[in-house]
This record gives sequence, structure tokens and C-alpha cells, in this order.
Amino acid sequence: MFKSVFAASAALFASAGAALAGPYVNVETNAGWVGDDYTAATTDLHVGFEGEAGAASYYIQAGPAIVAVDGEETDTQFSGKAGVGVPVTDALGVYGELSFLTAEDDDDFGVGGKLGAKFNF
Repeated sequence: MFKSVFAASAALFASAGAALAGPYVNVETNAGWVGDDYTAATTDLHVGFEGEAGAASYYIQAGPAIVAVDGEETDTQFSGKAGVGVPVTDALGVYGELSFLTAEDDDDFGVGGKLGAKFNF
């Protein structure tokens, strides 16, 4: 499934007459706690591309993800994300992101989404 999400995102951006900026590296760690109890962290080591398509900006990135769950062995999976941002007015922009993380068991394949708005004052 993640291949089709990744391919669809790439096709969308390529077909829009997009301006493509050079590649970049994005290293990001997301960690979680319940109260003061650490539960897990995932560190993404992504290579990506970003650019513009008309007024919209976009990015697409992927690479290894180091998954460290408390009390378990560290595991390496594959993750990626693609996003787009569109200005609505000078003070308002909207954005969205799709992400994925593989797992050893196909039933545990993770997909996420994000939608938001940013207001400038």
C-alpha cells in the first residue's frame, strides 16, 4: 500500500508542472511518554525533495526509520511522508500530509494523515 501512496504523490506533483528544488536530508525523532514513563521513539533518516507547483509548495521524503520501543530490541523499518501547503489568503494557509511506516507484520502497517491551517497575524 505504501508504494501506491508514494507513487500517487510523486505522480501528482510531477504532473502539475512543478518546480523541483534539490534533494535534502531530514533527520527527525518522535518520542512518546505516558506520564513520566518513556514508551518509544522513532527516528526517521529521510532523503527528500521539495518544490512548488503554482502557488502550492510540496515535499516528498522517505528512508529508514529506527524504532526503539522501551524494553524491546531496536528495529529498523522504512518510512516516508508527502505533504502539500496552499496559501488561501496572505494571512491563511492550509496544509496536509500523508505518512507511512512499515512493520514486520503486514497487518501492522501504519498510515497517518495530518490536516491543518496556519493563521499569520
